[in-house]
Amino acid sequence: MKLLKLVPDNTNLDFMKWRNVALILSLIVTVAAIGVTAVRGLNLGIDFVGGQMVRVTFAQPVPIEQLRAKVDGLGVGEASIQQFGDGKTYEVRLSKPESGGDAASNAVVSKVRTMLAQTYPGANVGTGESVSGKVSEELGRDGAMAIGFAMLGIAVYIWFRFEWQFGVGALVTLFHDVVMIVGFFSITRLQVDLNVVAAILTVIGYSLNDTVVIYDRIREDLRKYRRMAILPLLNQSLNETLARTVVTSLTVLIALAILMAIGPSVIFGLAIAIFLGVLIGTYSSIYISAPILVWLGVTGDSFVKADDSDPAVAGKA
Repeated sequence: MKLLKLVPDNTNLDFMKWRNVALILSLIVTVAAIGVTAVRGLNLGIDFVGGQMVRVTFAQPVPIEQLRAKVDGLGVGEASIQQFGDGKTYEVRLSKPESGGDAASNAVVSKVRTMLAQTYPGANVGTGESVSGKVSEELGRDGAMAIGFAMLGIAVYIWFRFEWQFGVGALVTLFHDVVMIVGFFSITRLQVDLNVVAAILTVIGYSLNDTVVIYDRIREDLRKYRRMAILPLLNQSLNETLARTVVTSLTVLIALAILMAIGPSVIFGLAIAIFLGVLIGTYSSIYISAPILVWLGVTGDSFVKADDSDPAVAGKA
């Protein structure tokens, strides 16, 4: 039986032909994403804005989607529901009402507690507790710092692993990917919670993995084909890693698409953030991380002195 190949062995796409078009489009979309986020902000979840929390323990396990539907039916706004252990204990977090202060918050908590007690006899419903704005601010700050330090650490690692041009390329690529995801959430008004922060960190790791694979092949080709012009060399490296890139991205996207289609709503934000990040990360690994080496002045003999007598020299300028 013949093996299926999504990318033929003799593939030779001229990626660098479109590098300037890709740069212009990426700059426009990046600036637009930053502008939209600055103007509209993000729809932050209770993890970041504070609210009320009710903990309940049921006599029998209760499906989380059923409980979510009951709470949503009260019209108390977006609720974040977290399950603990055996499916009997849940933590229901409610956003702060837009007006009414503490009285309105207490009324919402009382409404939820009454519904739980009446709908699920025998349930042990705790009193409402406040999720302070200070704690929420700390979560937001810590989440932003985690993303920032992850990007910086990755850039430093690649700097030492390869050369400074590669480190700059990786940092720009990761910044591009993160801004695209944040801009998407700002436009769609999907809720941003700790799951989305985890998704962004996951995307950073995925994009880095793709970028490192391509950079490693570029470095190998720079040593092997010292006299080859940089644009043909980058095209060759990208085509050599294209099969791996396509297969890896496609399998991840299929799994995420299924999660978005039939998975629980509580992880929809996580799934769509990673799905979008994989798409953007695949694009940026080809059209951001590789072309930026050209713009930073990398050539065939940037890191290894050309040696005409070297038998490994192949290719022509």
